[in-house]
Amino acid sequence: MTYIDCYLAPVPRANRTAYEKLAAASAEVIKAHGALRVTECWLDESGPDASTYHGESVRRDADQYSSFAKAAGAQDGETVVMSWVEWPDKAARDAGMAKVTSDPRMQFDGQAPVFDGLRLIAGGFVPMLASRRPTRA
Repeated sequence: MTYIDCYLAPVPRANRTAYEKLAAASAEVIKAHGALRVTECWLDESGPDASTYHGESVRRDADQYSSFAKAAGAQDGETVVMSWVEWPDKAARDAGMAKVTSDPRMQFDGQAPVFDGLRLIAGGFVPMLASRRPTRA
């Protein structure tokens, strides 16, 4: 069964281009070490608020819900990136991430940080339901 690493990180809006370059380079390394897919998402700050994700009968005012920005601890000038990496299984993830974190291409010493890695929220997840759009004949 596949295994998913998920990440939520506050990133300065001014660093979007630098983050995109970092994400592309990181995805190449992660996939080289066994990941099936890497997805990076920049928060759509003009997108729908949380209240629109609830049925009308239980919906509350928008300010009563939390947000990804709050969950990630985004500060002034920051937004949120949500990422996930899909692995074939947990064993492949563990072996792959050991290689990723020691890969010389993932050592960024001497480079200005694109975001504060100490504020990264990360966790591993076991899929319960995977739904895909039906393919057309």
